[in-house]
Amino acid sequence: MKCINLTGRIILCGLCFFALLPNRGDAEEYKIGTWKTAQTIQPFYYEKFLPETSETSVFPFTNPADQKTALLAGSLNMCGTTLAHAIHSAALGQPVVLVAALCNKCSALVIRNNGPVNSIRDLRGKKIGYVPGTMHEILLRETLLRNQLSPEKDVHLIRVDFFDMGLALARGGIDAFLSGEPFPTLAVSQGYGRILSYPYYGESVGTINAGMLVTRQAIEKTPELVYRLVKAHAEATRYLQAHPDEWLKKASAFGTPLPILRQAAPNMELAWKVDEDFVRKTRALGERMAALGVIRTQPDYDRLFDLTFVKRVARELDKTKDTGSAL
Repeated sequence: MKCINLTGRIILCGLCFFALLPNRGDAEEYKIGTWKTAQTIQPFYYEKFLPETSETSVFPFTNPADQKTALLAGSLNMCGTTLAHAIHSAALGQPVVLVAALCNKCSALVIRNNGPVNSIRDLRGKKIGYVPGTMHEILLRETLLRNQLSPEKDVHLIRVDFFDMGLALARGGIDAFLSGEPFPTLAVSQGYGRILSYPYYGESVGTINAGMLVTRQAIEKTPELVYRLVKAHAEATRYLQAHPDEWLKKASAFGTPLPILRQAAPNMELAWKVDEDFVRKTRALGERMAALGVIRTQPDYDRLFDLTFVKRVARELDKTKDTGSAL
């Protein structure tokens, strides 16, 4: 964790320096933060869909908190965020706004291969790895409660870093973990784990996972810049959805072998659209976070979301589609 935090600080310091540099000519600059993962790859394709005269820089981070800090400092125009972190930030009164989805799904509950666990209820008395305060913790607790298991009394929740979960499972330090891709697929492919369940519940939180964040000031002062970024995000998402081989090959350059990504692909969904159902599920997530004590009060969801940009982009893309069909 210390290495991750140090990396975030180094990137943030570099961004602050970058922000002080003079503008190069009349080119509009776009600075975006994201993770180097297959499910958060779209910003690396924004340049393809932004004006040729613009300058586009993508900065990789390892966690949503550092991205959000850089955004609020004015060093980024837009960044990725987990929905859980966005809710937490808004509940603290921070001026952040969700303007697009980033990805859905991507989570799985993994158990030790050839172990004694064959159902979720078999986890009673077992040690389960998790990262506190994350989307995965919410999904894990939801899964346990739905199977009449108390997270506090019936299982042992063990704090384990995402990168250490596989090793802990393989060595018997934990009996299960709930994490994001590609770690579940890696556990399966390397033979020490198998997937017990995908924790998606349509009537509550569903498959929502992450989104794109801007500041309220950006919406008020530079709405056209925000619109262009949301449009580039939508077009990048659609492009990668239409070219899955290119998507996964590009993502493999981040360090995960291509065969693993291909195996994990059915559990990863790139996204950009946000609608009322998405907002409803985010509210449900916030309610679960409050019940777990992750947040003390609910944020104002009408201020946390601004759907005007995705709605405008959807109209523009539909218009382009209709024009193409008529030719």
